[in-house]
Amino acid sequence: MTKPVIGMNADYRSAQADKPAYSCLAAGYYESILSVGGIPVILPPYECESDVDQVLDRLDGILLVGGADLDPRRDGWMLHPTVRLQDTRRESFDRCLIRKVADRRMPVFGIGAGMQLLNVSQGGNLFLHIPEDLPMALPHLDPIDPAHRHTLELVPGTIMERVYGDGELRVNSMHHMAIDEVAPGFKVSATCPDGIVEAIESAMSDWFAMGTQFHPEASTASALDVRIFEEFLAGVAEFADCARLVA
Repeated sequence: MTKPVIGMNADYRSAQADKPAYSCLAAGYYESILSVGGIPVILPPYECESDVDQVLDRLDGILLVGGADLDPRRDGWMLHPTVRLQDTRRESFDRCLIRKVADRRMPVFGIGAGMQLLNVSQGGNLFLHIPEDLPMALPHLDPIDPAHRHTLELVPGTIMERVYGDGELRVNSMHHMAIDEVAPGFKVSATCPDGIVEAIESAMSDWFAMGTQFHPEASTASALDVRIFEEFLAGVAEFADCARLVA
């Protein structure tokens, strides 16, 4: 049986002084894909759009990884002083990638900044700094406890409910930006008790797309969190079956 091939973007750091430019990726992302039967392929930040198209022709799905903050100026907002920007080359590639993935209706799973990118690319927007925008919110970035976990409230009938089922659960939380308005065609599938969006999914019948603000790939994740990757690969398989029927 052919395994699905999942492309994933990586972080990128420009050359500085005597340090060369390099890409990096936390191993948890590709280990999670491997653990559920996929073949992960790391994508460098291509600068030629035709290269992106050629690579996407050979992939079955895309995992958008986390990282530093998106530049709000690219979406028409002012730059907040707390924003830690991604390297411009990475962000330019990531935005090109998600645009083409959306056009193709290719299965996609965004984590952390990857979910935020999925949301803004489709017409949603973000809170730029939770402590200022939502001062009554719980801590979502705890400098004292990097493994900080908070409870999750699930929306019935969603992928997140299918993953976690009944009972109280806790997920890791490491972000100061968050989804404000959810993009058209998407719905919230999980929130923190303070109302902060922690997961979204496509409500469109022709596109399997999902995102989590928390990090199911991280070492602080639970064994149950890994089920999210199983759901992602199930969506990839369904997309492949539909594509074969059309062909």
